[in-house]
Amino acid sequence: MHPFDYQRAEDGKSAIAAVSQDADARYLAGGTTLIDLMKLDVETPTRVVDITRLPLTRVAELPGGGVRVGALVKNSDMAAHPLIAKRYPVISEAILAGASPQLRNMATTGGNLLQRTRCYYFRDTAMPCNKRVPGSGCSAIEGFNRIHAVLGTSKNCIATHPSDMCVALAAMDAVVQVQGPNGPRAIKFTDFHLLPGDHPERETVLQPGELITAVDIPSLPWATNSRYLKVRDRASFAFALASAAVALDLDNGIIKDARVALGGVGTKPWRSYEAEKALVGKPAGRETYRAAAEAALADATPYEHNGFKIELAKRTLVRALGTVG
Repeated sequence: MHPFDYQRAEDGKSAIAAVSQDADARYLAGGTTLIDLMKLDVETPTRVVDITRLPLTRVAELPGGGVRVGALVKNSDMAAHPLIAKRYPVISEAILAGASPQLRNMATTGGNLLQRTRCYYFRDTAMPCNKRVPGSGCSAIEGFNRIHAVLGTSKNCIATHPSDMCVALAAMDAVVQVQGPNGPRAIKFTDFHLLPGDHPERETVLQPGELITAVDIPSLPWATNSRYLKVRDRASFAFALASAAVALDLDNGIIKDARVALGGVGTKPWRSYEAEKALVGKPAGRETYRAAAEAALADATPYEHNGFKIELAKRTLVRALGTVG
């Protein structure tokens, strides 16, 4: 681990000032990703700004029935909170499907949004990686790419986004609240993460110094009929090979509205508007669900070792939809 300066922020203004003045500074919340990457010399911040004392730990109801989750709310607390568990079961299920109880007790809402890929080449500084060192190449494209993405890839990066919670938040039309040197702004969740394109080192739309303060989940009464399904190599403490966050609004067996997002297969949490379009107005049933799955994966690009993910993701989505419809 490289030497670094440590600073504990007493308020948001001082935290933002400290990070915005130093391009190599990082915020520290739960530390479940940052500290790991610092140990591997993948992250080498010159300054670490501890934000754990900031008042960002509340889960509160918003006017209109939505819910605001503070950026420092622990994953375990978010999953168990009645406002989340009752209104958005898909989010609780996604959180509880991730990591381990010990990690969920430390990891934060804001940190989960900034979770970095588990690509082995990204985490191995001896290997070329465009995400870690722009222009060095992507070892995964010609390497062992079983866990890698089939949606949203580019010639520069095929790393999969690892989060479970983010998949559910993408399905629920969440909004990310941030505060920065130029004031506050709200970012649609589906716009928050970037596709790799020509710049895989840029993973989010955050500007230098911007701090995530909360995630807003809008009111969606039929989100009570939602589910998160995760397929992985072992029953716990494993990242998704494929996952699906789904919700259906049904009226006498006809799908009035739908939300679909996929995990484990995309370079970002993958909202599938194509699947939703294929569902709306159709009768709930396996034939409809399979058509939606085909639409969701129509643009998938397989690589040498991960082609199985395409059919796996389709079956995962069909099965998930079957649990809510």
